[in-house]
Amino acid sequence: MQTDPWTVAIILGLAVVTVITRCFFFISERSLPLPAWVHRALRYAPVAALAAVVAPEVVMSGGHLIPSWQDARLFAAAVGAALYFWRRSTLITMAGGMAVYLPLHLGLGW
Repeated sequence: MQTDPWTVAIILGLAVVTVITRCFFFISERSLPLPAWVHRALRYAPVAALAAVVAPEVVMSGGHLIPSWQDARLFAAAVGAALYFWRRSTLITMAGGMAVYLPLHLGLGW
């Protein structure tokens, strides 16, 4: 099986762009200081990324919004969020959310 030359060129081009963008700070000879607003914004990046991954999993099923409030994920997420704001513990958040999710999902079939 022979690979199309355009496919090879695109793969090589994407590899070059990836290496340049990921190694940008290492390629430079001098230090590139980040502005203060970038440092402030980077503090929120992990939270924003987590919300972008978790929120669709909680409120959507099969690419559509959950049609009913009778979904174990909604209650587990609400309890998990409340426990986190109360105790600020990731372990308690996960344990509390699962303690609500499992009985509703397995017991009631939600």
